Amino acid sequence: MPAKSKAQQKAAGAALAAKRGEMKKSELKGASKEMEKSMTEKQLEEFAATKHKGKPEHAK
Repeated sequence: MPAKSKAQQKAAGAALAAKRGEMKKSELKGASKEMEKSMTEKQLEEFAATKHKGKPEHAK
C-alpha cells in the first residue's frame, strides 16, 4: 500500500523507527502513534519507502 502524501511517509517512517527501537514510542504523536500500534513492520516499511516525487505534502 503506497503512501498518498509526504506527511504519511514521514509518519510511517517515525512509526517504523519506534517499532525498531531506534526512537522512543513516547516521542510519537498523532498519526505515527496510531500507525505504530496498528501496522506491522513490513507494512510500515512499504508505506515509508513509497517514492515521494509528485506526492502532495498532505493527502486530501
